Amino acid sequence: MACYDANKGSLEEDSYEGAVGGELSSCALAMLEKERESLPSPSEGPGTFISSSSNSFQAAAPMQGYDVEFDPPLESKYECPICLMALRNAIQTRCGHRFCKSCIEKSIRDTGQRCPVDNEMLSEDQLFPDNFAKREILSLTVRCPNSGCVDKMELRHLEGHLAHCEFATVPCPQCQQSVRKSYLEEHKTAECHRRPMSCPDCVACFVYEEKELHEQQCPFANVKCQYCELDLIRDQMESHCDTDCPKAPIACNFSIFGCKERMQRHNLAQHMQEFTQMHMLYMVEFLRGLSLNGNTPKSVWTHGPSVSLDGQGAAAALSPCGGGSGPRGAVSCGSIASAACQSSEEMQMIREMDGRLVRQDHQLRELIILKETQAGQLAELRRRVSMLEETVKDLESQQCNGIFIWRLKGFSALQRNQEAGMPVVEHSPGFYTGRPGYRLCLRMHLQTPNAPRCSNFISLFVHTMQGHFDDQLTWPFQGTIRLTILDQGPEGQHHVEVMETKPDLQAFQKPTIPRNPKGFGYVTFMHLHQLGQRAYVKNDTLLIRCEVTARFDNLPQRDGPPVQPRGPEASLSKD
Repeated sequence: MACYDANKGSLEEDSYEGAVGGELSSCALAMLEKERESLPSPSEGPGTFISSSSNSFQAAAPMQGYDVEFDPPLESKYECPICLMALRNAIQTRCGHRFCKSCIEKSIRDTGQRCPVDNEMLSEDQLFPDNFAKREILSLTVRCPNSGCVDKMELRHLEGHLAHCEFATVPCPQCQQSVRKSYLEEHKTAECHRRPMSCPDCVACFVYEEKELHEQQCPFANVKCQYCELDLIRDQMESHCDTDCPKAPIACNFSIFGCKERMQRHNLAQHMQEFTQMHMLYMVEFLRGLSLNGNTPKSVWTHGPSVSLDGQGAAAALSPCGGGSGPRGAVSCGSIASAACQSSEEMQMIREMDGRLVRQDHQLRELIILKETQAGQLAELRRRVSMLEETVKDLESQQCNGIFIWRLKGFSALQRNQEAGMPVVEHSPGFYTGRPGYRLCLRMHLQTPNAPRCSNFISLFVHTMQGHFDDQLTWPFQGTIRLTILDQGPEGQHHVEVMETKPDLQAFQKPTIPRNPKGFGYVTFMHLHQLGQRAYVKNDTLLIRCEVTARFDNLPQRDGPPVQPRGPEASLSKD
């Protein structure tokens, strides 16, 4: 993160990869995430740079002192009375006190032109660089902030050590767990609970933590039949148990006549042979009931065709009519014939109803197929409409010529989330600086009330994005960027900050992914309470304007004061 004072905000390069907010766990983590690119070399000029760690985005404040562990401990003469940390870019006042450059300038702007120590009158033009103290501090010994590392080095060499420290940690891109850089590949392939896997049976893809659930549902997984322990695939199990498994429990073929016995399928033949007499009695009682009632229960005729009366079971079913003689046998046969005649009309009605059901089933299947076809066509149309919308948006973004106005609608809902302590991060659509031109986007944070050192501020950053013209452009991106929160009232007192790009920062290099994770901008762009002082929010909409003037050359940008806003906005700048 590159930082220097520009107008009213602090200008910084910033990294964002999804995590927002969060509190610093220790001084070491704070140093790692806020100062990786900030530690100056002996030849460093007045400006300093900071880069945030890729672990997570930490809301950063204006550049204060060095928050590192000194060994031996830091002497009080090198401690800033404002931030109580080691002096960064030491400044001496005319009354003899030392402060961090950003600390004393912020104090003068916020609390008045007085020295915070002795309350003497003090203005910014009465501040002088203390290069002697700066060199002394850079020569002090510090400990590496990475847990487990015991190395010590001069403060000026800490940045180079952190870039190669074997104890440095990075977030796993799959599970976001902090892992040492040297163990990251092993973690991603062998330990991460979100590592991708594929099923050897059905070739479906899933993450490791869903492996057990998939194994319980995979249709092609090998399973054992709970009755006969035969190995089958899961999709075959239901059919196997219903028709083939010799040990699956089934009901007797005469269950519709009253037999309540259940047995394993391979014992059915033995049961039919042993209980022939009982099955005969069940059928006699059933037929007697038919003759007395004068009708036929539909359940019997409905299930009748599926009942197999084989072997002795069939003989038992016919024995009341075929065997014996005399009046009693004649009555039984007559009863059966009478019942059969009486049920012929009902059988005809059942057959007609069955045919009607078959036709309706065919019609239903055709309707289902038609619905599925139409659903597929609708999904394809929606996909094409979405592609056309994206194409139109992309063409519109190429016509803005570096002037983009971002309309943040529903801003009151974002403020309610911010007041509740929830992280609020919004990204704008991409826009181009011209045709051909660079593609950029904006990122806005509403810092939570408990954010360290920048609570209740609006943070605003610019990101480079992959565009259609990247191969035709010179990199890194160079130019001037003017960020404005528009006053929608008649006075038009806009809040403006202007910044120059820094070609040596990663934020302005050619992006290798759709959006560069490194951003550049202001952590303390504007305090939220200022929104109510003017008509910055109108119709629940906040307007943010970004004007980019690109330079198409590779000449190095000399260090110097940032471009100042002109016109009616000049009153909002620092000078």
